[in-house]
Amino acid sequence: MSAVAPEAEIALFLRRLKWVVLGAFGLWVVWLLAPILTPFVIALMLAWLGDPLVDRLEASGRSRNTAVILVFVLMSLLIALALLILVPMIQRQIATLLAALPQAQQWVLGTALPWLEAKTGVQIMAWLEPDRLIEWVRSHWQQAGGAATTLFGYLSRSGFAMVAWVVNLALMPILTYYFLRDWDKLVERVAATIPRNHIEVVSRLARESNDVLGAFIRGQIAVMIALGIVYAAGLSLAGLNLGLLIGLVAGLISFIPYLGATTGVVLAVLAALVQSQGLDLKLLVLVGVVFTVGQLLESYVLTPRIVGDKIGLHPVAVIFAVMAGGQLFGFLGMLLALPAAAVINVLLRYAHERYRQSELYAGHGPTIVLDPRGEAPTELVIVPKDVEPK
Repeated sequence: MSAVAPEAEIALFLRRLKWVVLGAFGLWVVWLLAPILTPFVIALMLAWLGDPLVDRLEASGRSRNTAVILVFVLMSLLIALALLILVPMIQRQIATLLAALPQAQQWVLGTALPWLEAKTGVQIMAWLEPDRLIEWVRSHWQQAGGAATTLFGYLSRSGFAMVAWVVNLALMPILTYYFLRDWDKLVERVAATIPRNHIEVVSRLARESNDVLGAFIRGQIAVMIALGIVYAAGLSLAGLNLGLLIGLVAGLISFIPYLGATTGVVLAVLAALVQSQGLDLKLLVLVGVVFTVGQLLESYVLTPRIVGDKIGLHPVAVIFAVMAGGQLFGFLGMLLALPAAAVINVLLRYAHERYRQSELYAGHGPTIVLDPRGEAPTELVIVPKDVEPK
């Protein structure tokens, strides 16, 4: 095999550099547009989840538009049903929380802080006296003014953010319908832009990524719902007044390994301490039992049977992906973290496979091959790897 000419190596390097620059530019654009991309991404994911059902309805003889309308109505009804069930329950829990705030304040000031002072020797209560707070504000009025300006600016931005969220909520069903209707056309257009000499590899990677994402996301949603029901029902039966709200929160954030259970335990213990105005061992033991049962169900029943090991990501990698996505792109990054991590994992497996087949891995040593120049088909000859048989 002849050595590659320096000009060809430079051309190859420039082509690769061009793709790296284009990828970096794409990430920079996503970072800039992250605040407005969220509804589009959510709508795209909903359309992706609903497209297999649309394809099945099409295969049964219905038109694409009829199938899309049926699936869209079904998804809308499921979301509306969930809201009709959850909103009144959450509203009652929030009312219970607001009613318990005076009791919580009394417990913190009368029990928790004195206990902390006795254990640590730090005078915390003295810093909460009104005269001392006023004096502190007077001595730090410049910082206080800057903090007030920052606070008002944040509230102003929050008002605009609230308007943006309302607009996004109104846009999502419209975007979902159009993405669902034109999904096959979008896939065809993307496929048409891929170089023909790479279409087989890209199609294979796309199928693997689609299988991984489909199995993981559908399974993870089912696990989140199941855990939310287990935690909410268990804590409510244990006698925790805010058990429903805490259980739903713990279930919804359980897609991050250990975060859902940890958050739920902390919130449930604090709620139990405030509710009982002290240490209620029975209630605390019941809280521990509920979360222990939930973790055992998740580890040995729900995740193995529903999700399986399709995504192939270690829990540490999942936590890092979610945190890195949130740090780089905010809420949009957290939304895309796990799908992106799953796709990257598929690409890394393919890269490892190519590496195992490469000359870099195999080395330059001699290899025993059948000699195509020999008359007998079983004749063997040792030839170097860099010599091609004629």
